[in-house]
This record gives sequence, structure tokens and C-alpha cells, in this order.
Amino acid sequence: MDQSHTPFLDRVAGPADLRDFSDSALEALAHELRQETIETVSRTGGHLGSSLGVVELTVALHAVFRTPFDKLIWDVSHQCYPHKILTGRRDRMHTLRQGGGLSGFTKRTESVFDPFGAAHSSTSISAALGFTIGRDMGQPTGDAIAVIGDGSITAGMAYEALNNAGSEGRRLFVILNDNDMSIAPPVGAMNTYLNRLNMPHASLSEVAQGFIAALPQSLREQALAARTRACGGPPDATMFEHLGFTYIGPIDGHSMPDLLATLRVAHARAEGPVLIHVRTVKGKGYAPAEASECCYHGVAKFDVASGAQSKSKPNAPSYTAVFGRALTDEASRDPTIVAVTAAMPNGTGVDIMGKRFARRVFDVGIAEQHAVTFAAGMAASGLKPFCAIYSTFLQRGYDQIVHDVALQNLPVRFAIDRAGLVGADGATHAGSFDVAYLANLPNMVVMAAGDEAELVHMVATAAAHDAGPIAFRYPRGEGMGVELPERGKPLEIGKGRVLREGSMVALLSFGAHLAEVMLAAEALEARGVTCTIADARFAKPLDTDLIRQLASHHQALITVEQGAQGGFGAHVLHYMANEGLLERRLAVRTLTLPDRFIEQASPAQMYADAELSADHIARAALNALGIETLSRQEKRAIL
Repeated sequence: MDQSHTPFLDRVAGPADLRDFSDSALEALAHELRQETIETVSRTGGHLGSSLGVVELTVALHAVFRTPFDKLIWDVSHQCYPHKILTGRRDRMHTLRQGGGLSGFTKRTESVFDPFGAAHSSTSISAALGFTIGRDMGQPTGDAIAVIGDGSITAGMAYEALNNAGSEGRRLFVILNDNDMSIAPPVGAMNTYLNRLNMPHASLSEVAQGFIAALPQSLREQALAARTRACGGPPDATMFEHLGFTYIGPIDGHSMPDLLATLRVAHARAEGPVLIHVRTVKGKGYAPAEASECCYHGVAKFDVASGAQSKSKPNAPSYTAVFGRALTDEASRDPTIVAVTAAMPNGTGVDIMGKRFARRVFDVGIAEQHAVTFAAGMAASGLKPFCAIYSTFLQRGYDQIVHDVALQNLPVRFAIDRAGLVGADGATHAGSFDVAYLANLPNMVVMAAGDEAELVHMVATAAAHDAGPIAFRYPRGEGMGVELPERGKPLEIGKGRVLREGSMVALLSFGAHLAEVMLAAEALEARGVTCTIADARFAKPLDTDLIRQLASHHQALITVEQGAQGGFGAHVLHYMANEGLLERRLAVRTLTLPDRFIEQASPAQMYADAELSADHIARAALNALGIETLSRQEKRAIL
């Protein structure tokens, strides 16, 4: 076949093929890869801006290093779409972030080219050092390369790893992908200088020291300022160098000649740890992404020509928006209310408060541990901090929740977004464990909103609660469409509510699965099974009067929650066992997420996989009563 007219991307079965390409061919390949990434994400949705920013870097890394023997580790890994296309998954990219399809992040079980899974930040350098130690102790692995963004490197874990890696002094590569710092534009002199370093004894320290000297006089001052600002130290000794790294940069991350020359010299001559500072543009090469405030960080399906996203119009406001507005309303009446978030002001809704009370909203970067203790300090000072963090990310600050908040009984208010299963982001972002890991802590109050109106009341409850720490959880996506109150009213701590009364089955719901519980009750009523629907509101303290009443007047009690085993249902069972309520003729079932991770799909499909659909709830109730399960017609009626 005549390859002269064959697209370069069609000639790539794997990264090894890139090592036979000329430098000009690699540059052309990068252009094709960028266009394919845009086309792919336009059909699937996903993390576009971050992936477009590392196209040239991805090509250069795979061309220079011997992946998969050399371990390429992407921090967060939401920028890994070009990497996936080049590593044998191009024909499956149409399944990205869908049920049974490719993950939106790196995943060890998906490919040998994904040596370490990620979706949370700041883990890459630690993992890369682990591979480095393995190599030096005889394991069959080559070099380790960590690609970490300027946001991720703000987290404490990244600095802990840099400190350890610098102390070890082993050959290791860290690529700092800088797409946001306000430093001087990258310049093209790096390639000129590196190409002169072919003498046998040229070292990487000479590369770093000689870089600025090789620049034209007109650019030398800019480079000195850039290096100082990027590294927090004088130009002759960067912070990274003080930690034991050879520092090179900043270089233009979209210049294939500069990238290839830098990586080749580093690969050939490195003896210890090296940090290469690469400047990139998030959303590079796609005008709508570059012009967007968020650079199309996360997008729905979109039209490539216009950039218009095909997001459906919501029927109700999102829980996140409801929280943001309720918090702002409370803050308008109480000047001691402040908000803390860890690099997610838009995602958590605190940006709404920030637009009105900018000096009372604090974004600490990707630093959940710091966020929690920072909030604890503000609470100790007499302020009323709302610490707004996704459930999956709050896990990273658990020691601080225990030691700095709960132990000292400080009134930090935890607003926990993305509770439950979240869809396309999959298991890495699921809010599965917060009820279990919070409700076992002394002094902690744990709430969950059954609908968006309840969320408004829980914000007011948290604002009014000064007796100790309090948390409330709510899901991703739009609410049920209930009427919202003009102003939240504090709930009585530890008291639930009864929404419907029956005599046979008590459905005790905790949190946002209330809508599914209502659907299950409709199906059961159609079978002649009368149901009581209760919204627990609190996992801690439990409404023990409500539980006792439900246990005393029904044949079966079913608890339902969007959380892992060991959460609300476990606390209910513990109370009932100790009170002797399980010794009477009462059938009890606790419906939770199963003891496994639920893979990506739509939220409805994920809850069906977890056996928490309305059909499953109804079946559990019928099973508890000893009644045959639903017919096909009845199942269709509730779907």
C-alpha cells in the first residue's frame, strides 16, 4: 500500500510505531491526533480541554520513552484521551465513559499502557517513585514518568513525593504540565541550545544552567522572571533543585522540536530525578475551548463547527445550584458565614456566594486536608465555615475530619456534593462511603436531603447548629422539581418525617433515593401492599422514636440509602438489635450499595446494577412479606 497518502494516525497500532517516525511526521501526527480527540469527545462528551493541552506532549513522550516497559503515569488522568488513542484503543473511543466502554481515566485493567489508575489528583509522583524503587530492586520495569499539572502540584501529597524522590536521588522524570501560571510566553531557544549538547560529558545540570544563557538578550530577562515565578526561588537555585531535582524549563509544550530535544537529552543523560517544566494551553487548537472560561474542561456532546453543547434543559434546578443559592441567602443574614472549597467553586456551587461575598469564599486549591483544618481553625475563631467538597474528595481529608474537627467538637459544616453514584465518571468519583465514614464519629451530625426543598432546610439547619460538626449530603444532577421554600427553616436535630402512612410495609428512606422509594410504593400499592413512606433525614442521631413506631406497626421495615454498607441501615439495625426490636415478628431489609465498586454507566443503570432501582426496592419488600415478586407488567408500570 502507498503510505504517502495514508494518515499518520492510521499507521499507529501502538506507541512503538512512533519511534520509526521522523520528527516532522510526529508533528503531523499530533495535528491528526488533536482533530480526532475533538471529534471523539464531540460524540461522547468528557474532559476535552485538558486532553487537547497535552497532545504534543503525549506524542513526544511515547516517541522517546519505551512504553509500556517505561511507565507513563498521568496525574488525575482526565487528560489521557490522546494517550488512549495511541495505545491501541482508538477503535473503542466511541464507548468512552459509557456503560461497558472505556473509562474516562487511566485504568490498570483496561490496558498495559495504563500502569497506574487515577482520577483523584497529586498521586503520580508517589506512584512513579514506587515504580522507580521496583526497577532498582530488580523488577521488570523501566523508567517512570509522572505527568502532573500545575493544579495538582499544589496538593501536599505532591510535595511529600517530591521531597522523598529528591532524597532518594534515583533516576525519575516529572513533567510539570503548566497551563495556567502567568509566566512569560515559552520561547524557541531550548531546541537550539539542546542540539549543541552532543558532547560526551554534557550533563543535565548544564542543560538547565545553560538554557537561559542561550537565549537572545531580549528574551533572557523574561526567562529569568518566568523561572523565578514558576519555582518560587532565585533563578540560580529553584525550589525543585533545592529538593534534589534537576530543573529544566519552562519550555513550549506545543513545540514538537523543543519537546523531542528536551526529552531525548533527559532520557539519555539523567542519573537522578529530573523535573521538566512544560508550558501548555488548555483547549489548545480548538477555538471554542480556548475562548471558554473553563476551556471546555468537562463537556457534553457538542457540535464541532460551533462548539455548542447539546445539554438538555433541566426540568428542575440542580442540587448544587439549590445549595449555592441557599448558602448565599444564609450568608446575607449572617456575616460570620464563610465558605471553603478545594478547587471546585463552580462544581460545589459556592461560586454563587462568591459573586456576592467574594471576601468570604476561599478556594484553597486541590488541598482537601488543608481545607478541612483551615475550616476548623475558622470555626475555632468563631466563624461559621461551610466546607463544600465532593464526597469522593472529602475522603482525602478524613484524618483531619477526625482529629481536627470531630475530636475538638468544632462546628464545621460539611456540604457534601456528588453523594451516591454519579454516572460517566464511574467508581472513582462515586460518593459511596461518606455516610459510613462520618456517622461513626463522635460529635458528628449527619443529614441527607430527600429532595431539593429539604436541602434548603438543611443548609439553614447547619447554619444554626453551633454544638459541633454537622454534614449534609446531596446528589449530582437536578432535583425532583418540588416547590422551594423562600427561606430555609432549621430542622429539629435527629427528627425525620412521614410522607405516607400504610400498615404493611415501612419504607424508611435516607437521602435522595426518596423518589425511587415513592415509585416502589406505587407498585406495591398496586399489589394491595399498603406502605408507609418515611424520610429519615438523619443518619446520626437517628430518629429512634420514628424507628420504634415503624417497627411496632408494620410487618416489614425496608431501609434505603445511596451509600455503602455500614451506613444508615447499619445504624438502624444496631439500634433495633440493642432495643430488642428484632426479636418480634418483623422482617427487616437494609438496601445499600453492594460491597463492590459500580462501573460507569448512566446513574439509573448504575443503581439498577446495585439493585437499588424501584423494582428492586419493591421486590425486597415483597420478599420480606413472603409474597411473590412483581410480574413483568407490574415491572413495566414502575419503569
